[in-house]
Amino acid sequence: MAKQCEICGKKPVTGHKVSHSNIKTKTRNFPNLQKLKAVVSGKVQRIKVCTRCIRSGWVQKAA
Repeated sequence: MAKQCEICGKKPVTGHKVSHSNIKTKTRNFPNLQKLKAVVSGKVQRIKVCTRCIRSGWVQKAA
């Protein structure tokens, strides 16, 4: 399974770590994904969701 939020589609972004001597090294920043049981189309499923979607209430957690 990819490192991607199943609700909003947030995925890793790339960038550069820049040293004092201005040497650029590639980096990847990953979203804060959590595995949780959620109600998806009436069924309980285990999905990977970013914390922003959980906090915003876009995911209905299973009891």
